[in-house]
Amino acid sequence: MSAPRAVVLLSGGLDSATCLAIARDQGFETYALSVAYGQRHAAELNAAKRVVSALGAREHRLAHVDLGQFGGSALTDANIDVPTDGLQTGIPVTYVPARNTVMLSLALGWAEVLGANDIFVGVNAVDYSGYPDCRPEFIAAFEAMANLATKVGVEGNRLRIHAPLIELSKAQIVQLGTSLGVDYGLTVSCYKATDDGLACGQCDACRLRSAGFAAAGLADPTPYIRLADIPHDVQTR
Repeated sequence: MSAPRAVVLLSGGLDSATCLAIARDQGFETYALSVAYGQRHAAELNAAKRVVSALGAREHRLAHVDLGQFGGSALTDANIDVPTDGLQTGIPVTYVPARNTVMLSLALGWAEVLGANDIFVGVNAVDYSGYPDCRPEFIAAFEAMANLATKVGVEGNRLRIHAPLIELSKAQIVQLGTSLGVDYGLTVSCYKATDDGLACGQCDACRLRSAGFAAAGLADPTPYIRLADIPHDVQTR
């Protein structure tokens, strides 16, 4: 019997790389989907290629959807600065309106074509930046919608949205991924990463990532622009 297929949303960051490793470990034939949505930190897309090369996938596709044409987020609008003065409260300006909804919809479309009933996404509701589309309620609602809105769902082959990291701390994610052979040095999480993937050490993503490695008791393999720029509260090397 052939392995069941799963579409894995792969940004090129720490969480999505861990998701790919989890799906593979669970016996799925993985199909990785990355999305160029107009993000300013496009170095993560090159990181996604490196992650697939290291972990393997049956296929890796890059979809293009220009959310940047609407603006409204520091990740897509050059006129909005990415905060670098500490973790933000509330819903920060790095929230991209409808991003996870759009990405999951693209994954859903490919899953139907592939005959895959499973989609993996690396959202997290513990150590995250306050995004509303990273909550368990959103994942449950999208899964319900997916089973109402698709041919496969209507015909009784239930679609499942897997969010295996949603209740884990960043330290737990790092520990799990490390046990599954993820090389986090290949990934890019920084919201202000250079074209070469060097991290700023100051944005929310960098702070959460670095603190996760520190809490996990593991060396942070992230290449930083300047080590001196890393806040003392998260500096780990």
